[in-house]
Amino acid sequence: MVALGVVGAALVAWWVPSDAQLAARVSAEFEQRTGIGLTVGRLHWSLFPVARVVLEDVATMQDAPIRARRLEATPRLRSLLARELRVDSVFADGVALPRESVRAFRGKADASASQAPSGRWTMAAVPVAQVRFTELTWIDRRDIPLVYDGRIDFDPQWRPRSAELSRRGVTPPARLRLEREGDADRWRTLTDVAGGTVNGSTELAVQKDDTLLLTAQLEARNLDIEQLVQTFDRRAPVAGKANGRTEVRATGATVAELWRHATTRTRFSVQPATLTRFDLAKAIRTAGTSRGGRTPLDELTGTLDTENTDDGMRFSYTGLKARSGVLTASGSARIYHRAIDGELAVDLVDGVVGVPLKVGGTLDDPTLSLTGGALTGAAIGTAVLPGVGTAIGARIGQQVERLFGGDAKKTPPKGPRAP
Repeated sequence: MVALGVVGAALVAWWVPSDAQLAARVSAEFEQRTGIGLTVGRLHWSLFPVARVVLEDVATMQDAPIRARRLEATPRLRSLLARELRVDSVFADGVALPRESVRAFRGKADASASQAPSGRWTMAAVPVAQVRFTELTWIDRRDIPLVYDGRIDFDPQWRPRSAELSRRGVTPPARLRLEREGDADRWRTLTDVAGGTVNGSTELAVQKDDTLLLTAQLEARNLDIEQLVQTFDRRAPVAGKANGRTEVRATGATVAELWRHATTRTRFSVQPATLTRFDLAKAIRTAGTSRGGRTPLDELTGTLDTENTDDGMRFSYTGLKARSGVLTASGSARIYHRAIDGELAVDLVDGVVGVPLKVGGTLDDPTLSLTGGALTGAAIGTAVLPGVGTAIGARIGQQVERLFGGDAKKTPPKGPRAP
């Protein structure tokens, strides 16, 4: 949208004969609209045989600049002569978007995009018919770059008629497609990723207070979890193929606010599954002091809630249930900034029931441990009866600790809102 403001500024001054003067006009218009400076390495415009504006080596004046190798717009000449903003296509190549620098445009980009250029200009019903981009790089909070290609074809009111987004250079391919169903604000949503699919429908509604409400119902089938996470340059703590149903809900005054306020709820099942960071059975035998290993599971089920926040995504797993030939387990966990806080109760098939474990550490280095009271109880249980006594003692120790307020000083992190 900011790019559209830049192009609009160029169209305002299309009669200026000097490319250098026009580039200066674009920079000044951009700063006036956003409060952030802009440098343009080169600008070229032409009217024949096709009206075209090309900007190269564009960068914002920020600590981590937003950059574009090439921005190109093809406005309709007849509309230009009638002082109407109507662009057939906008193409962007080599755009880099550092997260913190993009956040500086909150509230500014939307206002800029909604305005026609200064003077007696008007906006067409479809100001921009198509936007395409290649090598668009999103740089997240951890400075991990993710590169995308994409295309959006617009209907009036900035409603996508169709859209496509794909991760560049990943195998297997990862691609999201939206296809509008008639004139309704409803889109078929088709995703191919990690050897499986996530398909369903997405709807947009305008509420009584004129805010937007976005909802989606999606079905995930045969998603390879490790491949899914690797698609976004992460490592997965669980391996296996997942199936499930996802509900998405977001509200906001603008499309950007929809993304910032999005929540999801996914009920999932992974059969079979593997915990790739630790061995649950060994953790029981060592009273939670062991680290590392793997745990094969016949099945892992649960519910995942996610919430976008101003400082990253928050994850909450509830109703977790794991089953294998060696053990069963149930519990919950919360993940924020890759730190884990969770609880498990593990039952072994030989009669050891309800061994309590705390899950902590990070996604890269998770830890399993007993709380202080449970650990004391485990030691007493070992003295009375090794093996089963250890587990029973740990369970009793945990209950005594809770009874006397052993966890009172520990305030769990805030979980996500239910979507």
